[in-house]
Amino acid sequence: MSENEMPIHHRNLILTLILITSFANPFMGSSINLALPAIGSYFELHAVMMSWVAMSFLLSSAVLMVPLGKVADIIGRKRVFVGGTVLFSLSSIFCAISPNVGLLLASRVLQGAGGAMMFGTNMAIITDIFPANERGKAIGTNVMAVYLGLSLGPLIAGFLVKNWGWQSIFFLTAIPVAFVAIAMPILVKSEWKSPHSEQFDWKGGFLYVIAMSAFMYGFSHLPNHWAIILAFISLIGLYFFVRMEMRSDFPVFDMRLLSHNRLFAMSNLAALLNYAITFAITFMLSLYLQYVKGLNPRDAGLILVIQPAMMVIVSYFSGRMSDVHDPRILASAGMSIITIGLLALIPLGTNSSLIYLMVILGVIGIGFGLFSSPNTNAIMGSVEKKYLGVASATVGTMRLTGQMISMGIATLVVNIFLGDSKIQTENLSSFLQSQRTTFIIFVILGILGVWASMARKSENIAK
Repeated sequence: MSENEMPIHHRNLILTLILITSFANPFMGSSINLALPAIGSYFELHAVMMSWVAMSFLLSSAVLMVPLGKVADIIGRKRVFVGGTVLFSLSSIFCAISPNVGLLLASRVLQGAGGAMMFGTNMAIITDIFPANERGKAIGTNVMAVYLGLSLGPLIAGFLVKNWGWQSIFFLTAIPVAFVAIAMPILVKSEWKSPHSEQFDWKGGFLYVIAMSAFMYGFSHLPNHWAIILAFISLIGLYFFVRMEMRSDFPVFDMRLLSHNRLFAMSNLAALLNYAITFAITFMLSLYLQYVKGLNPRDAGLILVIQPAMMVIVSYFSGRMSDVHDPRILASAGMSIITIGLLALIPLGTNSSLIYLMVILGVIGIGFGLFSSPNTNAIMGSVEKKYLGVASATVGTMRLTGQMISMGIATLVVNIFLGDSKIQTENLSSFLQSQRTTFIIFVILGILGVWASMARKSENIAK
């Protein structure tokens, strides 16, 4: 059923079900970080193993999103979306009842796969059912739900872990997603897929998963020498994946989307750079607030929540604005504001005012909210309907890959200045130097992001 044939209330019902999953997926990702100490104590884990409780979900989501997006284009986006809700809710329950860390990690991998099935299709379904003049508003609402999940995750998780244990996070997240798994097939009879008969490129899909897994794993362990080698090998694997896809009749990722569609290519590059310069801000400033300014985790969290709170507010309105104004201009303005905010973070030191920091976080949040919805609208509107699943999955992959690159840069710089030393009074100056260097790198990448955002042509294909 096309958007012209679908009643408005039917569109809004589908959007509401999608919003539930768009909240739950990032909520799980952000809340688990706060629960890691409790999980580590429960299973008696060391620090590296605790990090894998978080990383296994992220890696699984990142490497599977594009192949599953292609599967959704072939067999149906609703079918893959519903399958993702079932897998996500069941694996969440398995996480909660895991008797050992091995089963917990395996369940987290399955949970990440379910998240990829949901996140890799939600934007495609929204683009399919909403006409071009309403699409930005719908995408903005969806982006708002994502940021709301990211923002509320740590706050709700702290309450849950304190009162009912870490398992309650998984149980709570499983319930609304399970509701969507039941409601979607009953209430929504439509299906969205490519009208053309295609086969899935298993060789290309397998090579992509292996190469992306090596890249994400290697980048997450920088600056270890073996991690650098693994990341380099992964780039070779991705090169051969590109060669293979260019010769394939039914590619997992049609490279013509990048080579012949400037809007799609530059918008995705801008998204990658955007997440690469913003994700590690919270990581760096969390250390700054607790070690340099002496705040406790709760007070530091209350300050850091300013940024995502502003994202939630602005992203909703910027999505509406992108329906009537050029998304390229809106997104470029957002990226410029983020870069200016990062520039203002460079001089942070021991005597810097917390009010100053709070204002800058608000500015960065405004920039991020102004960038994300219009940029996503530009990406989804730049491709033919048969590519919507791949385009939706690419948006998610750029987000996750950018986040990994951001943390890789921050970790590498901190390691250069501090090595294996813990942050303490004697080396605070070295930490501040690493923080300044990290933000300088982010400013440079932000300038490239503004260029990428402005360099695309404004066009809309998926009408």
